[in-house]
Amino acid sequence: MQLTLVLPWWARLLRRARTTASTPPVETPRAGRRLRVLRPVGGRGDGEPGPTLDDLYRARRLDMIRLAVFLVDDLHTAEDVVQDAFAAVCRRHGSRLDSLQDAHAYLHTAVVNAARSVLRRRRTARAYTPPYQGPGAPVDEPLLLAEEHRQVLDALARLTPRQREVLVLRYWSELTEAQIAEALGVSRGTVKSTASRALVTLEKLLEAAR
Repeated sequence: MQLTLVLPWWARLLRRARTTASTPPVETPRAGRRLRVLRPVGGRGDGEPGPTLDDLYRARRLDMIRLAVFLVDDLHTAEDVVQDAFAAVCRRHGSRLDSLQDAHAYLHTAVVNAARSVLRRRRTARAYTPPYQGPGAPVDEPLLLAEEHRQVLDALARLTPRQREVLVLRYWSELTEAQIAEALGVSRGTVKSTASRALVTLEKLLEAAR
């Protein structure tokens, strides 16, 4: 029996940055990795019932919190971001989400927008108070994060918000360019060029950290 080594998302991102951005990423599932329930951008078929808000919450809450952590670099704020995103979905569509063609993609967009709002408020606050300091590392972080992992996260934090969003959605959420474009409200060309520049910048930051 042949075993397939499955790299963590940050290691794949690191390897991708170190081999430059010349070759587009392959958008196929990797062996051994559990598949997230994400429908294609085209949405569900006619007559297929959409998930309820409770279904969406149970299936995607933890994934969305992890996504938000990468965007705002703070677990407690990330939890608030996701809570606000679900609240926004509820206010606009109620508990039944039949009007949404792709509830999962809509939720990604809601989380990204909520994270952007947090970052805007944080930048405004920095103009009047000392720079924001995130919470200290959890006690078990050394057991969970390799030093290389930490370097990747630190480098991600120094990218522009748009670059960080594109890389996190691509390499952690494993969205396609089309899904990222829909989530961020930009063109596929913008996603591709942003990812290319972000990977080059990430590699420079990682080289400087050595």
